[in-house]
Amino acid sequence: MWASPYAKRVEIALRLKGIPYQYVEEDLLNGKSEALLRHNPVHQKVPVLVHNGKPVIESCIILEYIDETWKSSGHALLPQEDTYRRARVRFWVEKFVLTITALGEAREEAIKELRKNMELLEEGLRANFFPEGIPQHHFDDQKNVRFLDITMCAFFGLHKAQSEFVRTTEIIDLQRTPLVFSWVESLKEVPVVKEVLPPHDEVVNLLRGFRQNAVGSSPQV
Repeated sequence: MWASPYAKRVEIALRLKGIPYQYVEEDLLNGKSEALLRHNPVHQKVPVLVHNGKPVIESCIILEYIDETWKSSGHALLPQEDTYRRARVRFWVEKFVLTITALGEAREEAIKELRKNMELLEEGLRANFFPEGIPQHHFDDQKNVRFLDITMCAFFGLHKAQSEFVRTTEIIDLQRTPLVFSWVESLKEVPVVKEVLPPHDEVVNLLRGFRQNAVGSSPQV
């Protein structure tokens, strides 16, 4: 689905690895296709990677599958030999797989929780990955874009659209979390990421449509 950050993770990984693929759009607003229900009968969600006729589901599982299946690409998404570093990356990915579900009475609490998690991420990035900050031109070499970078930029690369939708706060605050901010902004300039992330205005309209649909109004998508 064109705006799904989970699907975008898979697209970014395939392009970084140089793997040819066929993209099939799923119109989730108007029902789910027979192909989606057949390939992912349990969750009935995107993304689904079909390789040699066999479906692989869940975006992070798909990324690991891509990394392990196409090792010869020379672009490792996860540390290959260092199991501790690999476990550390998985921890932070799992910790910060977040969605913006700030609707109704839960909205204020959801924003507070998000703000708290972003500050934890700031500390985690500084302690574990970028103790001296992000080196200038670090992502000019696309091989430096790896598993954690992909999962986070696919989601928070849209932070300005998400902030415009939420209205009451910046999803990524330059003052509160400067390292997270510079990390995401640097990743957004990577050519593969720029090719994949959807347009700002279209994402805002989609999010507004979801909100209106949730409260019983007609979505403006």
